[in-house]
Amino acid sequence: MLTTRFTELFGVCHPVVQGGMMFVGRAEVAAAVSNAGGLGIITALTQPTPDDLAAEIARCQALTDRPFGVNLTLTLSINPPPFAEYRQVIIDSGVPIVETAGSDPTVHIEHFKEHGLKVIHKCTSVAHALKAERIGADAVSIDGFECAGHPGEDDIPGLILIPATADQLTIPFVASGGFADGRGLAAALSLGADGINMGTRFMCTKESPVHQDIKQIIVGASEKDTRLIMRQLRNSMRVAKNTVSNEVIEILAAGGRFKDIKDLVAGVRGRRVFAEGDPELGVWTVGLSQGLIHDIPSAGELVRRIVADAESVIADLGRRVTVTPVNDVPVAAVNGAAR
Repeated sequence: MLTTRFTELFGVCHPVVQGGMMFVGRAEVAAAVSNAGGLGIITALTQPTPDDLAAEIARCQALTDRPFGVNLTLTLSINPPPFAEYRQVIIDSGVPIVETAGSDPTVHIEHFKEHGLKVIHKCTSVAHALKAERIGADAVSIDGFECAGHPGEDDIPGLILIPATADQLTIPFVASGGFADGRGLAAALSLGADGINMGTRFMCTKESPVHQDIKQIIVGASEKDTRLIMRQLRNSMRVAKNTVSNEVIEILAAGGRFKDIKDLVAGVRGRRVFAEGDPELGVWTVGLSQGLIHDIPSAGELVRRIVADAESVIADLGRRVTVTPVNDVPVAAVNGAAR
């Protein structure tokens, strides 16, 4: 078992988090992850009303007695959801953990903390992570450029972002973006993270509500099959490569504005993709990690496999790599060859 600051703080067995995914973070997948010892996450805004969220939380509580959390993504829009009502439902439900994301979470974090909840805030930069720490977040999920959805505008991949975060942050953090297997978990731990957060990988599990045809498309796709859209609007979004995402890119490259693409990127169209299985119905989020996904296991099997594989990688590294002092200068020997 891999014990880290994150597992100890949040009362889970394994340092594996199922990310809050719009239209995907439902009770079945979250409970399956938590039952396997990871941390499952329900996505609040997947539910159309606060009452629907209360019912979804109750469904998850009936499926697991392990800790799980709720994601509350703070979107900026002309007609924002009733965040205060969603927040109160989370508090009243007795859920112990919440993941915030999006715009300034200060008011929300303060309210959650007043009621004893532990808060993870999702960030895309070291600066954002440090602010989350200052305003009271218990932990951070740091998203590298490889992630699905919104990777921020700095284009910093995990290989740099994770150790840069470890150098400055004092609270625990999990690494997000590009993780799909035990090798990734072992790498994240070696770079200073306390665990990993995965979205795309959990889309391809048996409990995921994503249509089977979309799961098979992800399994057959490579790391090259995503597009970054809305870069000109400084609202970059990593989505699947299809005719719709290509059209969005072409419109904006020709000088178009958000009003020219808003119908193409509407969330209701992405929801139809996941529900109906037609990949061309809209834009839908998926990360570079799809290039590492080759099967559709149960969520619990996936958590256990990733942890076991990470343990094997770590043990094998100790057998495969030795450090031999030569004239008081350590030289790494790999498979018997000095480098």
